[in-house]
Amino acid sequence: MLEFNNSTPLTMGVELELQIVNRRDYNLTRGSDDLLQIINKTDHGYDIKPEITESMIEIATSVHTDHTEMLTELKAMRALLVTAADKLNLGLAGGGAHPFQHWEDQRIYPADRYRLVSELYGYLAKQFTVYGQHIHIGCASGNEAIRLSHLLARHIPHFIALSASSPFYQGVDTTFQSSRLTSINAFPLSGTMPFVTDWESFNTYFNKMAQLGIVASMKDFYWDIRPKPEYGTVEIRVCDTPLTIETAVALGAYAQTLSKHFFAQRSLQPLQDTYLTYTYNRFQACRFGLSGTLIDPRSGSQSTIQDDILRTLDMLKEVADELGTADALEMLRMRALTGQSDAGWLRQSHGKSGSLNDVVRQQSAVWMGH
Repeated sequence: MLEFNNSTPLTMGVELELQIVNRRDYNLTRGSDDLLQIINKTDHGYDIKPEITESMIEIATSVHTDHTEMLTELKAMRALLVTAADKLNLGLAGGGAHPFQHWEDQRIYPADRYRLVSELYGYLAKQFTVYGQHIHIGCASGNEAIRLSHLLARHIPHFIALSASSPFYQGVDTTFQSSRLTSINAFPLSGTMPFVTDWESFNTYFNKMAQLGIVASMKDFYWDIRPKPEYGTVEIRVCDTPLTIETAVALGAYAQTLSKHFFAQRSLQPLQDTYLTYTYNRFQACRFGLSGTLIDPRSGSQSTIQDDILRTLDMLKEVADELGTADALEMLRMRALTGQSDAGWLRQSHGKSGSLNDVVRQQSAVWMGH
């Protein structure tokens, strides 16, 4: 049985996967070990660790109730990382995918889990050199986590469109706002959690999958949203890593506010029909971002993702005031209202310089505060 370690509702944390680049041509470089060696000379207490390939590093916040405190922690982590990177003449950057790296050049990080992933998935493991933000929201029980996962599924296009920052991949403009999720789609255990409605049913499903030899732990599921029983959270996994930590924190606050609304509205129950429109809506968000089409599974009505976000933010105004997230949601509202996105900024940067190398130089400067 998977035990769900109940946590305080609405606590939150975020994880950010970051690009490590050289400062010569701004290609990815194998720098995670060197960075960690310097960082760990300081008794910092932060969660900073390697990821599947050596040109990635992941930072994770501690548990928070207040998004402003989470931002303060991330700023301190960034300062530590930037100091170490400067000593090594390395750059760090947000963005969901490096614009011109080639997957075959990447090196799997020498950890047992990553070796196993590489042996199982072959070249897909190196193609997994993409960079995401994960958002964790605390839940009081496994049943609450299942309910919240299904209710958040309706709003997944919002998180994709608001974080989209991977328009370029393998040296070309993909015409997508977020190309990163396409790499994840290739994994056989990606997609969505089955439509189970309580923790007992989820355990039954998990045990069947384990007995069949398909999974050994929750880490084997690459779902867009999944319960994280060891943390007592629901984990949203669709966001590209934004270009700034301020955007990352605002997205965390949005997830927290939505979750508060769902926890309070007990009459709202998961709807299996959500998954009839889910893949279509998800594609629209990846391809077109805020201007993509969203079909509401309850009413059948269609609108732009931009309009759906704005309506949702209006609905959440009182909840945000109670929770203290109004400033973060206002930042996202302005982003949606003006149609601004990190993907758009990256394309504009490329339009001005004509150089993807220069695009990475600029996005690195933005993230590092140089």
